[in-house]
Amino acid sequence: MSDIIHLLPDRIANQIAAGEVIQRPASAVKELMENAVDAGATEIRLIINDAGKQLVQVVDNGSGMSETDVRLAFERHATSKISKIEDLFSIRTMGFRGEALASIAAVAQVEVRTKRAADTAGTLLEIENSEVLRQEPVATPEGTSIAMKNLFFNVPARRNFLKSNAAEMRHIIDEFIRVAMAYPDRFFSLTANGQQQFHLEAGTLKQRIVQILGQHYQSKLVSVSENTDYMNISGFIGKPETAKKTRGDQYFFVNRRFIRSPYLNHAVTSAFQDLLPADTFPAYVLFIDLDPAQVDINVHPTKQEIKFEDEKIVYAFVQSAVRHALAQFSITPALDFDLDPSIQHLDAVNKPFTETDKDKASTSSLYKTFTEKHVAHRIDSAGNSGLSNWKDVFEASKQESIPEQKTFFGGEGILEGSHHQRAVQSFSDAEYTQLFLTYIICQSGDLVYLVHQQRAHERILLEKYQLALEGQTVASQTCLFPTTLELSPQDTVLLNELLPSLQQLGYQIEPFGKDSFVIRGIPADTEQGNERSDVELLLEQYKHFSPSLKLSTRDRLLRSVSKQRSVKAGRKLNKAEMQQLMTDLFQCNHKEVSPSGQPVFTLIDQDLCAKMLGA
Repeated sequence: MSDIIHLLPDRIANQIAAGEVIQRPASAVKELMENAVDAGATEIRLIINDAGKQLVQVVDNGSGMSETDVRLAFERHATSKISKIEDLFSIRTMGFRGEALASIAAVAQVEVRTKRAADTAGTLLEIENSEVLRQEPVATPEGTSIAMKNLFFNVPARRNFLKSNAAEMRHIIDEFIRVAMAYPDRFFSLTANGQQQFHLEAGTLKQRIVQILGQHYQSKLVSVSENTDYMNISGFIGKPETAKKTRGDQYFFVNRRFIRSPYLNHAVTSAFQDLLPADTFPAYVLFIDLDPAQVDINVHPTKQEIKFEDEKIVYAFVQSAVRHALAQFSITPALDFDLDPSIQHLDAVNKPFTETDKDKASTSSLYKTFTEKHVAHRIDSAGNSGLSNWKDVFEASKQESIPEQKTFFGGEGILEGSHHQRAVQSFSDAEYTQLFLTYIICQSGDLVYLVHQQRAHERILLEKYQLALEGQTVASQTCLFPTTLELSPQDTVLLNELLPSLQQLGYQIEPFGKDSFVIRGIPADTEQGNERSDVELLLEQYKHFSPSLKLSTRDRLLRSVSKQRSVKAGRKLNKAEMQQLMTDLFQCNHKEVSPSGQPVFTLIDQDLCAKMLGA
């Protein structure tokens, strides 16, 4: 029998490896822009055609490459950043593994024009399917221009997996913003299909945030700046009034590299405790700078997931820095002890502070932690901190018996069996009560329904809108005064994608110049006057609705509109509204659960009441 294991041809191996780095046009945008940053460019221009499927081009005025370097740059693992293994632990550049250009060349047609300041002529290089087609001298400005054409032309199956142009363009804009935000001292521009989307002049970080996220942040940013010998943190956080119902304007950078970190996001959110309404998220653009040896950035091909040597220290520092910034700008409430005369009678105030007490306090580790400079990173072990007694208190508390808690509705499934079959369809003679401005108690015959009003309304609206997209268009009302809506470039792309479906749902929205729309009509059952905020909230809800669920664009839109327009908890309902809600709910096909899969109602009968009360 012959041997069956063989080595893959280089071309196939390169295409497989490229799949880890270049997953969509936005992946190439990220890699090419980061290369331009590493080249020292002060002006970086991104040109996109057909959402990157036809063309992704980055033009910079950086250092350029020699004739030999430009050829070698497209070999796998060719890099100028690493020469020995120790260099991996001192990385401060954006790229370092030499995978980006090789991966791009494996799945696209590439044209490079580059020139160094010392050279009289530049170099033109054309590569297709990892093979060099042409290399010759060319007249070109100082810097580098790399054009990636016809992505995945040689891997049709990969190209078929790309999303719509609008979806791919949103990913491209996200990657562009992350690089541009990290380097506010450099000029960036983005042109898509001949129309300029971004023109960002070099300036300060605050100016760049306002340029990208909108003018409404101009007076609503709080600066964050804390330095120690372990790490530094700087940037801006949004005041509480800028918080959104969904995650939006949140950016973390470590050594100027954008990262995703739910752990550090929790640190920021916890610092805003008691300052934000429930289920809202703060805005922030924060930069962490620390020794590269304390960070491992080589754990994922996209380098957006990193590992810290000590996550707890970084978490504590970020949380403390944000709290300090909020307090410094008088956003957090301050304590005024003069308001409580009983404070003056405490032993700590009345008794003299003797020299013995002073010496004892000044030598404690807790005192040193608060008074010595640049020691925010030092955390003593429990045995040396003088706080070990707290552990004993905690352990003792765990030994205490906790009385068993009984849930109000018990454990039986009330919706099962004969009870569910007795559910009535007409609620005209029922008795209604609203509980906590959130729940509806409806007594019909010998059954009592406890209904979550928002979840019920979400279910009703979802099934109504599903019918609308199947041909039964929702009635629309014309606005008395058309409203102009200004959006960010990424939201403009999104709204253009959703316009046909929104029209079927009763919205009359028309493009009105660059990044502008006019709202001429809204669904007939919607109250007029809040058109602009309603559409903005709808877009935010769509962008971040159930990211863990694999939903189609249509389903995400329907769920987003249903959630955004539903009756929220806290709204008082009259009897007619409660009756209509119950009637509409029991006409739904899936009335038992909300669109997000949560229970809508439960049933209570006389037997259950007797059982709960031991009667």
